[in-house]
Amino acid sequence: MVDAQVEARIGRKFRSVVVELDERRRRQWAAAEAHDLGRGGISLVARATGLSRPTIRVGLRELKLPSKQRAAVGLRVRQVGGGRRPLTETDPGLLAALETLVEPVTRGDPESPLRWTCKSTTKLAKELGRQNHPVSDRTVAMLLKQAGYSLQANRKTREGASHPDRNAQFEFLNASVRRFDKRNQPAISVDTKKKELVGDFKNAGQEWHPQGEPETVRVHDFQDKSLGKAIPYGVYDILNNQGWVSVGIDHDTAQFAANSIRRWWRQMGQRRFPRATELLITADGGGSNGHRSRLWKVSLQQLADALGLKLRVCHFPPGTSKWNKIEHRLFSFITQNWRGRPLVSHQAIVSLIANTTTETGLIVKAALDTNHYETKIKISDEELSRVRLKPQPFHGDWNYTISPRH
Repeated sequence: MVDAQVEARIGRKFRSVVVELDERRRRQWAAAEAHDLGRGGISLVARATGLSRPTIRVGLRELKLPSKQRAAVGLRVRQVGGGRRPLTETDPGLLAALETLVEPVTRGDPESPLRWTCKSTTKLAKELGRQNHPVSDRTVAMLLKQAGYSLQANRKTREGASHPDRNAQFEFLNASVRRFDKRNQPAISVDTKKKELVGDFKNAGQEWHPQGEPETVRVHDFQDKSLGKAIPYGVYDILNNQGWVSVGIDHDTAQFAANSIRRWWRQMGQRRFPRATELLITADGGGSNGHRSRLWKVSLQQLADALGLKLRVCHFPPGTSKWNKIEHRLFSFITQNWRGRPLVSHQAIVSLIANTTTETGLIVKAALDTNHYETKIKISDEELSRVRLKPQPFHGDWNYTISPRH
């Protein structure tokens, strides 16, 4: 917080004097501020002023020179607009060539801010050089960041072998979301959050308390049979940044998942999309809403009949559950909101979820689902045949439509 305040103050000072400073005085002014700040001053001033750190370092070296020598070194000042032109200007085809190299291995929506590439900057630089676009790996990294890519570490998210149609399914799924958006039809992301023990158990994270007075919790995390567990099933409205969470107390089944979607529609979706005729559901490939689950399809048929909506379902391919929108647009913020807070009761969990907000305007509603859901329900071939299911031409096991029977 202190660094942010100092950065803002330096930024204001710089903007008030920059019009009066030439190139030399600008870097020396920034260097003087960085010197006064001490360790970390160069980075902080660079962020506040927009000047590069090498420029500020040059200014620091000049400030260490005797006055006469400093004046002699700094006599030359470039005209406005002087200096080396950016490579994207001298080589107009560079950025297009880089995008062409990266695009085949892009995961997810090409317009998403979470774009990333599994090719190293060194390999990309070498390939660009072979295509008569000589460039360094550092410049490649800078261009990738400007284009909206990010460098990401490995993460334990694989749930199975990589499917050969994984990228094609991502493209199909994202194209479906864009089509629904253009037609003002609802598109949701659904999933079950991690089950939580209810009671005064330790919850990861920290919360402000008087010094030496932390909230006490149990030493061992054994389920309290009188309180049970909580099963939060979330429905995230992709197009409107709104979420619904049903907190179950029994079992995570396909019927529980379908009922959660039904409650979202009654409480939030119907008002947001009064003219909807279809609903796009994006879901993981496994769990209570898995693409192999017969009960999931039968439950969706009942949901389609009850809502009078045609349900278009797109499943994420194997090993990609962490790219489900609900994970990083809803569940992550719920976890942040209740960090360090023991989940002492079901009502406390509902309240913590419902009070989750973000600076981007996330709205969350939650309610307790006290229904009991039977497990190990077997769906016969005859029951499944009554589902009005139409597979899509591309991967009909992952992409299909269920229409109302009436």
